[in-house]
Amino acid sequence: MKLVNAEKLCELQQDPCRIRNICILAHVDHGKTTLADSLVASNGIISNKLAGKLRYLDSRPDEQLRGITMKSSSISLYHIYNTTEFVINLIDSPGHVDFASEVSTAVRLCDGAVIVVDVVEGICPQTRSALSISYVEGLKPVLILNKIDRLITEIKLSPLDAYLHLTQLLEQVNAVMGELFASDIMEREEKEHTNVSTTENVMERNLADWQSVLDDIDDSNLYFSPEQGNVLFTSAVDGWGFSIKEFAQFFSTKLGFSEKVLLKTLWGDYYLNSKTKRILKGAQEKAKKPLFVQLILDNLWSLYETIVVRKDKDKIPSIAEKLNIKLTTRDLRHTDPKAQLQAVCSQWLPLARACINMICEKVPAPHSLSSEKIERLISGNAGFSTLPAETQQLKEAFLACNSSAEAPVIVFISKMFPTERESLPENKMKPLTAEELAQRKVAARQKHAEMLQRERSEERPNGECIDNSDKKSEEESATDDDIATSLIAFARIYSGTLKVGSEVYVLGPKHNPVKALEYQKAGEDIAATTLKDLQPGRHITKVTIEKLYLLMGRELEPITKIPAGNVFGIGCLEEHVLKTATLSTTIACPSFSELTSLAVPILRVALEPKHPNDLQKLINGLKLLNQADACAIVHIQETGEIILNTAGEVHLERCLEDLTLRYGKVEINVSEPIVPFRETVVPPPKVDMVNEAIEKKAEEVNLETWTVNRQCCFEIDAKPLPESVTKLLEKHADLLKWMDQHFSKFTKEKEDSLLEDCSDLNELSIQDSTVSDKQRKAIESFKNDLTIAFKEAGWKISLEMIWSFGPRKCGPNILLNETDYKHRNFWERQFKSTDPRLLYDSSMVNGFQLATLAGPLCEEPTMGVCFVVKKWQIFEDANSESGNLSQGHLGGHLMSACKEACRKAFNLRRPRLVTPMYSCNVLVNSDVLGE
Repeated sequence: MKLVNAEKLCELQQDPCRIRNICILAHVDHGKTTLADSLVASNGIISNKLAGKLRYLDSRPDEQLRGITMKSSSISLYHIYNTTEFVINLIDSPGHVDFASEVSTAVRLCDGAVIVVDVVEGICPQTRSALSISYVEGLKPVLILNKIDRLITEIKLSPLDAYLHLTQLLEQVNAVMGELFASDIMEREEKEHTNVSTTENVMERNLADWQSVLDDIDDSNLYFSPEQGNVLFTSAVDGWGFSIKEFAQFFSTKLGFSEKVLLKTLWGDYYLNSKTKRILKGAQEKAKKPLFVQLILDNLWSLYETIVVRKDKDKIPSIAEKLNIKLTTRDLRHTDPKAQLQAVCSQWLPLARACINMICEKVPAPHSLSSEKIERLISGNAGFSTLPAETQQLKEAFLACNSSAEAPVIVFISKMFPTERESLPENKMKPLTAEELAQRKVAARQKHAEMLQRERSEERPNGECIDNSDKKSEEESATDDDIATSLIAFARIYSGTLKVGSEVYVLGPKHNPVKALEYQKAGEDIAATTLKDLQPGRHITKVTIEKLYLLMGRELEPITKIPAGNVFGIGCLEEHVLKTATLSTTIACPSFSELTSLAVPILRVALEPKHPNDLQKLINGLKLLNQADACAIVHIQETGEIILNTAGEVHLERCLEDLTLRYGKVEINVSEPIVPFRETVVPPPKVDMVNEAIEKKAEEVNLETWTVNRQCCFEIDAKPLPESVTKLLEKHADLLKWMDQHFSKFTKEKEDSLLEDCSDLNELSIQDSTVSDKQRKAIESFKNDLTIAFKEAGWKISLEMIWSFGPRKCGPNILLNETDYKHRNFWERQFKSTDPRLLYDSSMVNGFQLATLAGPLCEEPTMGVCFVVKKWQIFEDANSESGNLSQGHLGGHLMSACKEACRKAFNLRRPRLVTPMYSCNVLVNSDVLGE
């Protein structure tokens, strides 16, 4: 039976001090879901005996079948700590690497994280990822060292060896935290130092400088330490867990030491001198048992030895009496020793109580958000100072976590998750009252009488009745079609109170408050009704909230309002939210920064329906899948082929199952995984087959290319880029893309405003006022790094010679200009020029883009290639047509010829295919090493 109902939880949600938003993070199979079951059982939602077996928050059939969590699920729990009532919004997240995107959606909504580590397997790849994302997102982590029972029954360590093993594991976890902290501080210091000095000076900073910076910063609250109360020792499968605080309280009265002293000495190199009755330091040096072993682990090992190993049932009643717990007759007669152990331990050291007590004590409340985290949420990569004044004022609303009517409503939606429409609360069957039952009986009798009368009247003269089977089948099929999937928004409210009937703006991920405020001041209509109605460049829709839900694991509880600081669900937003969005009553609210990505969709397959008539059903199903899955990406190639991108094989299987059974309900054909290739060129070999040096000879090749109309001639050569330059371009692809979009947009605005005299356009540069200081510094830093990379590789070129990057003007290929033509500088788009070739500048660049987008070997994008334009001449033809028509013809010929010239040069310079390599870590038990 549930401890409290939804009304009680809603009452507690009114006070931010009583709210804790927490997620459970761990590597796969480290015990997250078993721990979550124990916490759920503490509220009477499931039986304590089913904890760890039911996997309550794994509601999908494939989750139960595979035994792994595939989605993030939330549930609100009630708890009393130190006479204060709390509501815990608990989110269980997957541990499998394929579903790392679900972890990102969970972490963004929380203030703290429970990091679960298997003490036998230790730190695994996803453990590092969990620690990293909790640090990046500014969460307060607490540590649970789980599966300690394996040290007793499986590895059979002694209590002292187990203690040493636990200390080493704790040091490893803290080492990871230290690495994250050090890299973060060094990155910040380097950025600040770059602002006031050159890159050379940054490179010259020695290790002592970095060490002094790290020593000056307080990191005492960063690490996990049992004496600080942020470490729990547990066995979730056996239902027990404790912190040293519980034993300090118990032994303080028994041994006569103060609780404060025991908190400092129960963990560490301390031992109890039995003669002097004093706690002394130096247990390891004097070969004494540490207090943690003597007072805690010895008792645990003795308990397991008695009940599980020796199976001595006669001693169980005396153990229960000493521990002051009560066991039922059924527990005492149970034939399974594990069940008896769980009955004892779950009462002696209840896991749920220890875990939630630690959460209530250590995890901050929603109104305790730090200024740094708030600024990062609302400004992302852009500086907080660059936001409009109206937007900066919203920071106070975040800090206050105010639920009053005057406070602006700010809600972030991290994902959309599916649920069957028939399982929604409003569509479920409700218990009927006696009056309603009586009315239904009367109505059923009347309906039955009418049916009998209709059958008599419809009888044919020969006594045959009309066959209504077709009509029934049509009704059944119509009913089946009506059963559809609804998408619920997984959200958290940071300010204000969201109510059913409230009108709010839905701000897309690309929403820019500066432009929105300008449109509003100009009197323009800023909000559309749905996503389909959005105009290009607009990212705001308006919606009336129809349904709000309290998330209770597999169930949804309808509510009428939700105050600030809570995690909840919103219905009927399918037409307004694609994957993530921000809801607010003001358009000055910015869109929240992008989720921290832990996995990239690398596995691609092509899809098609088995029956061509089902193509539209497949497309509709893919739209729902794209909305409901945070990591899946669906796109249609230029050839019309439908491509599904997923994070891995398990993720792909889940997506295909959802598409077939839930979203599209069509049979589909799936291709083999598509392997992406790249095309490149390599430098000539330095030695021959017998390892002798090859003499360098000038290669005589004809690189000259003419357009079809013989009006233009140029030479283009290809050579491999240094590996360091290629990696640098790949790393800064987003920056290059932003620069091109910024300059292109700014150029168009200038040209639109000065159509009559384009010669008056000033050159665009990164120094213009529309570029923020942070973006300008990022560009300058990238240019410095690029200059150094070229210099170290022995290339004597200047960045002004770079004409363009490709493909898509942001790829790892370069178009270099070595002619006398002064091209449009990529860094500072120059307009003033009297050279007639300026008219065809874009044609050359577009030809290069086409060549790098599809190489000559197998039409795959190129990488690591530098195309050098050595000569470019245009010859005026007196007989040709004049005006724009002739210019357009020559531009088209030039683009095509440039593409072919790049391909020709590529083929002449030792072309190669680049294949992807998948890197992974394989974890096995130590007993199978060498097999």
